[in-house]
Amino acid sequence: MTDANSYTGKLVTIERYILEQQQSHPEATGTLTNLLYDLALAAKIIASKTTRAGLAEILGSAGEENVQGEEVQKLDAFAQRTLYRLNDHTGRLAVMASEEVEEIIPIPERFPVGPYVLVFDPLDGSSNIDVNVSIGTIFGIYRRKSTAGRGTLEDVLQPGRNLVAAGYILYGASTMMVYSTGNGVHGFTLDPAIGEFLLSHPHIRLTDKPKYYSVNQGYQPYWTPGVQAYTEWLQRDTPEKKGLSLRYIGSLVADFHRNLLAGGVFYYPADRKDPKKPGGKLRLIYEANPLAFLIEQAGGYASDGTQAILDIQPTKLHQRVPLFIGNRILVEQAEALIRTHDQTAVSL
Repeated sequence: MTDANSYTGKLVTIERYILEQQQSHPEATGTLTNLLYDLALAAKIIASKTTRAGLAEILGSAGEENVQGEEVQKLDAFAQRTLYRLNDHTGRLAVMASEEVEEIIPIPERFPVGPYVLVFDPLDGSSNIDVNVSIGTIFGIYRRKSTAGRGTLEDVLQPGRNLVAAGYILYGASTMMVYSTGNGVHGFTLDPAIGEFLLSHPHIRLTDKPKYYSVNQGYQPYWTPGVQAYTEWLQRDTPEKKGLSLRYIGSLVADFHRNLLAGGVFYYPADRKDPKKPGGKLRLIYEANPLAFLIEQAGGYASDGTQAILDIQPTKLHQRVPLFIGNRILVEQAEALIRTHDQTAVSL
């Protein structure tokens, strides 16, 4: 693995960086490398629309609901189409799955299939589009489990431990692509003047002095005693930490990104307000697993309140899960307080 210091002061594109990482694996075929290139291209295309959203007449609702029962925004639909069309014909994928689509997304019969599986949330936080808040794309890549033919549901329903790569693209004041292939977490910022992602954050590691906790405290009356005790603990000075400051954007990628760089914890527990979502709001396959993979690569930890997110075996394509993610010491304290205060374990 290339040392982070070797890139100091150098102009390194994402293409160059991915290729250099591939060269350290003589057995690599280049398929994963090219798949990551495709995702970087998708990020550029989507970013070109998010930065012109108010001018390009794609703000607002598309007039339909997705499989989650949420209103589809026009940019949601655009991002979904972009990711699909850049990946359906390459021969790199066996199957895809998206938060926006009810069933798995097969590769059309006229195109070849490949060894990988792509899961994605095309535009997380899209309810914030109309108020110009940062939004993002989340993705995860698995090796297929089936041995022949088109990909299957079993190929998608894999625990996060099986991920070979994961990442997100943040569309905000600048566009960033952050990803890992199991050798650390690396961030690239899009320079719009030249149309290239440039290495800006090599080998991201969580600080051992976290600053923030991120949660929607408007739901606090509906939380379990364990989660309420945890929130109170985060605000206090303790031997392990100083009291943390609350920072909550309401866009998962943006909240996660800030805490990845500054240290802290994001959590979205299950609550009693919505009986239709007893297992929490966030999706295991499209959101929790990819971000859990990244946080562990950066030295952190992700849990559902009782166990590691990456160890959960998915049983449904759109399975929801409580999520506590960030510095390990903070997440493990959530597990401890939930065990102590809650008579019934947090369940999926």
